[in-house]
Amino acid sequence: MMNKTGEAAPPTPQAAVHATGLTVARGERTVLRGLDFTVPRGRVTGLLGPSGCGKTTLMRAIVGTQAKVTGTLDVLGRPAGDPALRSRIGYVTQAPSVYDDLTVRQNLDYFAAVLLPGRAHRAARRTAVDRAVADVDLTSHADALAGRLSGGQRSRVSLAVALLGTPELLVLDEPTVGLDPVLRRDLWDLFHRIAADRGTTLLISSHVMDEAERCHQLLLLREGELLAEDTPEALRRRNDTATVEDAFLHLVDAAAARAAHTPTRTEEPHS
Repeated sequence: MMNKTGEAAPPTPQAAVHATGLTVARGERTVLRGLDFTVPRGRVTGLLGPSGCGKTTLMRAIVGTQAKVTGTLDVLGRPAGDPALRSRIGYVTQAPSVYDDLTVRQNLDYFAAVLLPGRAHRAARRTAVDRAVADVDLTSHADALAGRLSGGQRSRVSLAVALLGTPELLVLDEPTVGLDPVLRRDLWDLFHRIAADRGTTLLISSHVMDEAERCHQLLLLREGELLAEDTPEALRRRNDTATVEDAFLHLVDAAAARAAHTPTRTEEPHS
């Protein structure tokens, strides 16, 4: 349940995610601080920032699994965590969610049975599994045990599971971490095909700044605060830098300079 902290401009019809004053606390620590942002529909949005800056917490808030969330957070036109969103969102965590002792197809058959239970949905399950296997280009490995696949292939199986229900929003938490450059390139090509061919919205987190250049839109996060929300080109131009990484570092330095000149306590005037 979200607590509204103020009147915000309504999200546009093109917004897949719209947040105003989004704040998350964990114990006495504030993990996310008053975030305002929009994730456009049908685009690849990158959530970039160093490890520990709050990326996973933000993604958990969007998919409705994060506690102690305040502010406003609308996802696909509904409050985050609304039960009606469960079949409309695919979420892939950093750890591959597959069973090593099952084949690729058996993994997908299992999760398809959870999504579409009962005999009446048998044909629909087969269609969904075949489509998901083809989407992630694993048709030739469909009968291979998941435990014998490479890291990149296992990541594709997890992605295929998320694609079973043809989600409108796909949230991927550092899906390319630990992969070699060729596998990373192939996965990013796949992400763009999913967005272009289906109109799916993708929100992809990473701490690798060169992946920012592959996104349509960027959210740059540091220490729970949003430093920028823009396209890669606009960020480079606005900060007069050659790369998004340089732009990010420039924004970090500027934020540190502002913090250094902000008084920690305001003295009351003498009467």
